[in-house]
Amino acid sequence: MAICHHQPQFGISSSSFPFTTNLSNKSHLHLPSSFRCNISITRNLEPEPVYTCVKSFSPATVANLGPGFDFLGCAVDGIGDYVTLKVDPQVHPGEISITDISGTGNSAKKLSKNPMWNCAGIAAISVMKMLNIRSVGLSLSLEKGLPLGSGLGSSAASAAAAAIAVNEIFGGKLPALDLVMAGLESEAKVSGYHADNIAPAIMGGFVLVRSYDPLELIPLKFPVEKNLWFVLVNPEFEAPTKKMRAALPTEITMSHHIWNSSQAGALVAAVLQGDLIGFGKALSADKIVEPRRAPLIPGMDGVKKAALEAGAYGCTISGAGPTAVAVIDDEEKGREIGEKMVEAFMGEGNLKAVAMVKKLDRVGARLVSHN
Repeated sequence: MAICHHQPQFGISSSSFPFTTNLSNKSHLHLPSSFRCNISITRNLEPEPVYTCVKSFSPATVANLGPGFDFLGCAVDGIGDYVTLKVDPQVHPGEISITDISGTGNSAKKLSKNPMWNCAGIAAISVMKMLNIRSVGLSLSLEKGLPLGSGLGSSAASAAAAAIAVNEIFGGKLPALDLVMAGLESEAKVSGYHADNIAPAIMGGFVLVRSYDPLELIPLKFPVEKNLWFVLVNPEFEAPTKKMRAALPTEITMSHHIWNSSQAGALVAAVLQGDLIGFGKALSADKIVEPRRAPLIPGMDGVKKAALEAGAYGCTISGAGPTAVAVIDDEEKGREIGEKMVEAFMGEGNLKAVAMVKKLDRVGARLVSHN
């Protein structure tokens, strides 16, 4: 088990993080059995760009995973956001300009090109500050592969892709935890201070947020020999994270606290053991958040019932919703489950929906091209 530790009031040196920070080569990482990201001095040297243009990708994420509200999440393969970043002499040194936003749905119309009000821009600026970039201007284009307000970590994917792009164009100097902090700054301004999307978006796989002050992250290794498929069913319905968080209770009973704590513990154990049946049971067992959010998503209760009746090991709301996520160990069976869930969204909630069957993304945000 690995522990990332960060004290937000200090700077972090790359030497304090014991694994390589070149995330474009993360398939070659060998993590130690335990590590702690300790504090050192703030960087003062400004690195030179090693590329003139890079393109990065960040995967979608499923946050909460049922009982793990704000402290459990995982990355999903095959869908996400792209960022193209260029060294641009037309941009004032030390600044970044968002030149284009394109992609899924109405992203281009809804998202601001002002970097101070854009998830990708905020994260990019944060990384530039960490690297002390003052002599180079950058231009950024964002390609949204995730719909806004989908419950698939749309804002985190933009932030993670931007953070990775800035870091890599200057040689990959920053460790993963710094990039999570940059993305967390973006998330805090857009949807709330929670790392259960941005941490797996950057790091890949399953991630447990052990603590927020100081920030401590624990990667959870799901056995590579086990098959895990996520059935993601996204209805034509937008559920803004801030609105869905406002629906949550301010107080809970001791019995619900004990129940959810035990289910979260069971979920972590199931991930580490590759126990999909146990994972599904825990995923479906939230008694605090899901009961408040499900009524706000038309047909969600019926969708969950349909998934379980079709053979899913478990089903819950992905993040703040409205996407429903079910888990299974077979891709073809996952497609069948997805069809039943789509039917239930229409029948129970009068909502059109699209189903996808995706694997766990074990890599996280990465560079896909450079020149």
